[in-house]
Amino acid sequence: MIDHVAVGVGTAVRRTGEGLDCRHVEERGDRMGLLIAPDAVGEGEDGFDWFCETVSSAVMPVMISTRRAAGFRASITDLDLGVVRLTALTCSPVLSRRTLTHVRRGDPEHVQLALLTQGAFRISQRGNESLVAGGLVLTDTSRPSEGACMGGQAESVVMQIPRQALALRSDRVDRLLARSLAADVGSGAILADFLKTLLARGPRCRPEELRAMGSVTLDLATAFLARQLGDPGEAPAEARAQETLQRTYRFIETNLGDPSLTPQMIADRHNMSLRSLYALFADQPLTIAAHIRRSRLERAHTDLASRELSGQPVQAIAARWGFSSATRFSRAFREAYGIPPTEHRALSLAAPRHAEHRNPARHEHHRTLLGPRFSAGDSATA
Repeated sequence: MIDHVAVGVGTAVRRTGEGLDCRHVEERGDRMGLLIAPDAVGEGEDGFDWFCETVSSAVMPVMISTRRAAGFRASITDLDLGVVRLTALTCSPVLSRRTLTHVRRGDPEHVQLALLTQGAFRISQRGNESLVAGGLVLTDTSRPSEGACMGGQAESVVMQIPRQALALRSDRVDRLLARSLAADVGSGAILADFLKTLLARGPRCRPEELRAMGSVTLDLATAFLARQLGDPGEAPAEARAQETLQRTYRFIETNLGDPSLTPQMIADRHNMSLRSLYALFADQPLTIAAHIRRSRLERAHTDLASRELSGQPVQAIAARWGFSSATRFSRAFREAYGIPPTEHRALSLAAPRHAEHRNPARHEHHRTLLGPRFSAGDSATA
């Protein structure tokens, strides 16, 4: 299936980029993305063999074939948006087949929404089969599928969406699998235009801008899919609650740098009472205040270890992620990681990254964030 191939190659190239000719790869560490110039995969049987191997090993197992391995060509653009990933692919015609055996061997547990911009694709999954040209199509990595590119060169833009991030019930989403969905009218046209613009402009955005765009992209995709299923207002109460929860998480992610981000502010922005907001998070691993604090600490932890940001004062980085008090930030950081932020920065910058693999004990401060818990009434103000 061509959309599986598109997503697979984007992720695979990102993971194995060091093995490619550096003339073909441009790493944009401050853009959360990776651009592969046209024909980066190369031309010829070696390029096709690499294409198949990386998709199956680095992304998910799938059988890929082509009638013209000797002339196979492909180019890839991969953009990491945080909650979702966007990949554009141009390639020679391929056939794909993912069986139950492939699923058992590896499954990223994504739904993949593909915009087909050139060529025609015959797609089959869950008993549905469609010939799609110029439209959108949804597939599920957890189910067997078959696909074929009909005709010449194929182009697609694919959004990888983790199942847990999509605020729609799985049994409802399953109705749309492998069905041709219009991309030239209504919300489909808006989504299609947005994806194309994002791919063109996204690589020049900063990481926090891309994360915000990831939330917008997911919202647009969710709204589009909900519209295909009927009036979103008719969704069961639990589905609407899940959608509200996911929207709240995305709002927090987008506004972490705002010092005024508190449970009360979030409740006001979402037209609900503070009590309703706390109830929404009642079954979550962390209260909403704890989630805000943890997310801010994670961002600051990452930035303090960045060589590109080594010239910025610790307090500037803390303020960037919503910590208005240097003392409170230092105390919260030490509670979460066991060392003060200045020591974390010094240890992170003292040795090349590859040294961590040779001497893990020296860098044991890079452990998982403990995530201190807060009661429902605690403030997230830092």
